[in-house]
This record gives sequence, structure tokens and C-alpha cells, in this order.
Amino acid sequence: MNFPTPWTVSTEELQDAAHLLSASDVRVAVVIPAKDEATTIGPVVDAVLASGELIGELVVVNDHSLDDTATVARRHGATVLDLEHGTGKGAAMAFGVAHTSADIVVFLDGDVVNTQPHFVPSLVAPLVARPETALVKAFYIRPLHDMPSGGGRVNELTARPILSLLYPGLGEIRQPLAGETAVRRRVLDQIELAEGYGVEIALLLDVAQSYGVQSLAQVDMGIRCHRNRPLEELRPMATEILRVALERYGLTPPAQ
Repeated sequence: MNFPTPWTVSTEELQDAAHLLSASDVRVAVVIPAKDEATTIGPVVDAVLASGELIGELVVVNDHSLDDTATVARRHGATVLDLEHGTGKGAAMAFGVAHTSADIVVFLDGDVVNTQPHFVPSLVAPLVARPETALVKAFYIRPLHDMPSGGGRVNELTARPILSLLYPGLGEIRQPLAGETAVRRRVLDQIELAEGYGVEIALLLDVAQSYGVQSLAQVDMGIRCHRNRPLEELRPMATEILRVALERYGLTPPAQ
């Protein structure tokens, strides 16, 4: 049986979409949830602003940072929102969405050490090229320590396997947990962002359920570098992602 699949944007298609984007008057809101990212948030903001007039709003949501994340982000030109109450990344993302107004919202992570100016245009271009596209995810190679690949362990060992088993077509999404995502605001208006670690996979599943797997697209971003967490810190993330995927499938795991 053939199932709908996401649109994996080819290099040629991305170039064509980029031409359409350059001729459009679309403006984008970029939302960056950040917690204790003072060492990386400045270059991330710089890369976003280097995208030029495409950026209508740039918001860093400071999620109870204990370092100088907010000060550094403001110094580099971002609007900083301090999240007073929240339960993780999903709450920070929702707070940023509520304080922006552009028709397209791009989410980026604040801990990436090689964010490039082309990230935002590459994520937005497929939305301009195809009106039926609702959400665009990045995919990339992720180094692990001194190795050229092997990063994204929760992605490869938890998220992709359960999507392949339970959700036909979504196993084709190479980075379901990618923090680099572009989505139409009208889509976000219909979906409640999950709290905590489950926000990325929940958003993917909810958009696929509401608009179809064919409404999803993914774009190659090359190589993405950020800090790799110790293995023991990944278990809570993996557990939350499994819980969200199972609940969306209709299975409720027992309370812990």
C-alpha cells in the first residue's frame, strides 16, 4: 500500500522556491526559546538578522535562564521576552508565538554553534512555493564529539523508530525532533503546542493529522553543531517523546 509522504525539497526545488521568496513581500517572525544559552545565543541572533528584510520580528524567549542569555540576546538586537511561568521548551515557544504577528513563524534553537543566515530563508521558501505546505522541518548531519556524525541519538533511536512503526509516511522525516521549523500561523492557531521535550514530535503529529502527511516538507541544512548531552540526560527526553507519540496514537501509558 502506498502512503502519502512528506516533500523532501531537492536542491533545484529549493533554488526555485528561493527565487519566489525573493520576489515576495512575506515577513517572518523568528522565535528562539532559550535557557542558559549565553555562550551561543549572540551568534544565533546575528545569523538570523543577516537574513535581511525577510525578518519582521525576532524574539528570544528567556526561559528562566540563570546566566546572561537575556542580556546577550538584547545586545545582539533581539527582542527578549522573559517567561515567568512555564514547563519547558513548548511553553516558551507558545509564549513567543503569542507575542508575534507574522503569518509565518520560524522556530530556531539557541544552542546551535553554526547557525547560518540561510537557515530561515531555506525553511520559509517551501511555504511560499507551495500554499498546501503547512510545516517545514530541517534535516542535517549532526557530529558527535570528534566524530563527523552520530549526533541526534534520541532522534535516531526513539523518534524515528516509533514514527516508522505507528505513523505511515512520517518515518520519512529525517529529523522529527529538529528545533528548526517553519509553520504557518493559521496552522498554529489550530494547534496547542505541547509542553516540555515533547513539543517537536507533537507539533509534527498534530499537523500531519490535521492537514495530512503531504502538507509536511523537509529541507537539507547541511551540518548542525551544538553541545551533545551525556547519555544519562537523554532518558527523560526519550521517555517524553515516546509518551507523546503513544498518546497521539490513542494509547495512554500508565502514570509513573
